[in-house]
Amino acid sequence: MKGFIKDFRLRAFFTALSVFILFSSVFAQGSADYVPDQVIVQLVNSADLPAVAAQYGLSGKPLGQVANPAVYLLQITNGQTPPQVVTAMAGDLRIIYREVNRKLSQSERIGLNWTQGRSWSVGRSWSVGGSAKGYARQWFPDRIRLNAAFAAGGTRGKRVDNNEPIVVAVLDTGIDLNHPAFAGRLVAQNDMWDFVEGDNDPSEEGILHQNPSFGHGTHVAGIVALTAPDVKIMPLRILDEHGEGELWRITAALIWAANHNADVANLSVGYPESVRLLKDLLDCVDVGTTPTGTTFPEIGTRRLAVSVASGNGGNNARIYPAAEVADGMLSVGASTRYDMLADFCSYGRQWVDVTAPGEEIISAIPGGRYGMWSGTSMAAPIVAGVTALVKARYPTRFATPHELLDHIEETAVNKRWDFLPPWGEVRLYRIDALCAVTDNFTCPVPATANINSGFENFVLK
Repeated sequence: MKGFIKDFRLRAFFTALSVFILFSSVFAQGSADYVPDQVIVQLVNSADLPAVAAQYGLSGKPLGQVANPAVYLLQITNGQTPPQVVTAMAGDLRIIYREVNRKLSQSERIGLNWTQGRSWSVGRSWSVGGSAKGYARQWFPDRIRLNAAFAAGGTRGKRVDNNEPIVVAVLDTGIDLNHPAFAGRLVAQNDMWDFVEGDNDPSEEGILHQNPSFGHGTHVAGIVALTAPDVKIMPLRILDEHGEGELWRITAALIWAANHNADVANLSVGYPESVRLLKDLLDCVDVGTTPTGTTFPEIGTRRLAVSVASGNGGNNARIYPAAEVADGMLSVGASTRYDMLADFCSYGRQWVDVTAPGEEIISAIPGGRYGMWSGTSMAAPIVAGVTALVKARYPTRFATPHELLDHIEETAVNKRWDFLPPWGEVRLYRIDALCAVTDNFTCPVPATANINSGFENFVLK
């Protein structure tokens, strides 16, 4: 009880909040959530592109193209808005689907009805000289039995057959490339990319405590580095200093990750509506084709297992892409140190696959520092790291990412809780690293987990 009171007071005193990135609604805050002069269109026959472009006031020269049948990013030239063009295209049999090129915005924007509006914390850092120790000795590794998994699996992220590191792509705001947590743990510079600036320097940009999303990517990548210390991290910057991005950019980054030998990808982004392009790609990174026959030749035979954060709405409203239920991904909610569902977590039994620790997680922030944040954004990279450990332990066992991710889910700790609405009954499949690497499909709840470690000597900066 004493520990609980102490934990409660800490949480009340410090606002340890997530910067999980969410799409805004079509007219949130009076501004549109799409790139104002672009639409995304998939055609049955690419030969129809000139005629379709002319009819709907689009440039016949695509800004981008992926997939087969081809999906085009097209420029609007007649002054209409993307929703107007998309509406006008309804019923055109030459068009498989059409959608706006959605913009992203950080979840702390006021007035969004699918998130609690959490902003990032002013920062919890460790007292002078204790940052690295606090990062290494926090509560969540004990809860998922990480050190025992290292010992039992014989790997911390390198394949047991050839000693090559598993590669984990982190699609986010970029990272602090010079942070000590990433020393020796990054892919070669040519395998990184900044999809905002268009170069191979995916460094975070912004000012700590001023730009609300600054540090998010560094924090997420630091969690991967702690969970699977011997993997190589591939930072891919898809969000700018304001935490804003767009759908086409995410698509390009996932294709890049597959083409540059990533095995696992972490995607801590979301929006309140299903988006066809990303759903199709997440299906294709598993077996190479969608149920409707779309393929992505751009990724060839490379396959990705993708961990996706479920969102911070504190309710059961679906957040996408976590709710897409695609074969190549796991939707990840956040659990607490007591194996309860975190109160901020977006959760639904039909679309959240697993949970992982996401409350008060210590990780890297820019400038060589460490801080504590909460959110499903922090849970997803733990799942990405454990997935990398399993891939390293069984490098040739799983034919598809879907089989690999099923293994992560099937070896999770299975607990049931009855909550008040909106959740009702919650089945908390909380991932467990030890059970995952040892094929324990009846994973027991840890008898002793040092859930209070890592909370001494905090100072507010």
